[in-house]
Amino acid sequence: MTHGVHDSFWTHASDVDKMNQILREKFVELYSRPILENLLESFQTSYPELMFPPLPERGDFDLRK
Repeated sequence: MTHGVHDSFWTHASDVDKMNQILREKFVELYSRPILENLLESFQTSYPELMFPPLPERGDFDLRK
């Protein structure tokens, strides 16, 4: 299963700090998953007759920082 990210959010001005916290937590949660690996697997399953390039190497950037 693949997921998309919508980049339009809103909240009442008094809740901006809470929204910021939630968005950061969800960003880390989302990008801690093997998104590209899952997408490649989905493409390979859907289009077995096609060859896909290898995925780039994963870096060492720490999302939690």
